[in-house]
Amino acid sequence: MALLEFPTTFLGILIYLIGLVVLWVIISIPVYFAGKAVTKGKSGMGTAMGATLGGGIVYFIVYAIVSLFLGAVIGDTARAFALLLGILAWLAVYRAAFDTSWPKAIAIVVLAWIIFIILDFVLYSAFGVGFPKFFLF
Repeated sequence: MALLEFPTTFLGILIYLIGLVVLWVIISIPVYFAGKAVTKGKSGMGTAMGATLGGGIVYFIVYAIVSLFLGAVIGDTARAFALLLGILAWLAVYRAAFDTSWPKAIAIVVLAWIIFIILDFVLYSAFGVGFPKFFLF
């Protein structure tokens, strides 16, 4: 059995894509509330969804490119640099999307994680379900 299997039928692909969109919306909710709090209500759900999608894509691209090219030069240590540069790029997307400063972009990310953890706890306590455990700690 493969670790990750993609659907091969039209219905399977459709359900997969709908699931990704639903997940994207759900993951954007904590970013929305954090953005509202930090920008004093100047951001919306569209901004949060754009930042969530754009940030993830930019992070992946920066991480992959830095790991690939710097990895050929300095080896496995390149992953640490790739992680750092990817996070900085993700923050840059949040900074641009929410039209704010670097400290406020960091505040949005930290507050979104806090809201995400609280939301996960509430969902698990109330319904016995939660988000997949993908935390680094």
